[in-house]
Amino acid sequence: MNLKDKTILVTGANRGIGQALVEEALRRGAKRVYAGTRQPLAHSDRRVTPLMLDVTNAAQIRAAVEKVDALDILINNAGISLLNDLSDRAALERLLAVNLFGTYDVTQAFLPLLARPRSAIVNILSLASLAAVPFDSLYSISKAAAFSLSQSLRALLAGRGVSVHIVLPGPIDTDMTRELDIPKAFPEPTARTILDGVERGDEEIFPDPMSEAIAEGWRSSAVKELQRQFAAYVEQTPIKSGGAHPSVRR
Repeated sequence: MNLKDKTILVTGANRGIGQALVEEALRRGAKRVYAGTRQPLAHSDRRVTPLMLDVTNAAQIRAAVEKVDALDILINNAGISLLNDLSDRAALERLLAVNLFGTYDVTQAFLPLLARPRSAIVNILSLASLAAVPFDSLYSISKAAAFSLSQSLRALLAGRGVSVHIVLPGPIDTDMTRELDIPKAFPEPTARTILDGVERGDEEIFPDPMSEAIAEGWRSSAVKELQRQFAAYVEQTPIKSGGAHPSVRR
């Protein structure tokens, strides 16, 4: 995939990785970039169309869909972190509402606009999807759930020509991690590496030095091979809407 002349939607586009992705898409010649934010956004480039888009707000999602004529790439970037412990169910529900159900709801709403060959969904997740970060356990749970959602989408949408790319960054220097005294990558090079991976067709994208260190191990791992085997079941026995997969046993 080449981003030149493509139409792209980025959620959480007002800061951090989302803002950097908008700028990088413009630099690569995108025809239109829809910037989804919870607050009003102004941009000097006429190719940018701001959208009021809180991913937990069903009415705003519907309104955003009505303003988008066509879409080549959906980038689910909106996410939150709440440093809390496992005893706080309300905090976990809030994280799941954004990091899991927000990604799910936005994807389902925009899928009809992506229903053509060589379109793509890009889900910005975290290395915490693969291994829990003990001091941020609720975030890790929500991102692990979004990782499983992304794998399922990839297998189920492959036959429609929609690719699903999972981005697994380590710590990035954004508002979310500002208080953490650990090495971090910057949003701009991270955005460049993410879009490089999308253009190459990488299934998983490891966009910074920390995540890149495990990339080869992941691609050749038993877990990745198991993922491929499970995805192949969809090709062999397609699932009918509303029905159980033949291999499911209860």
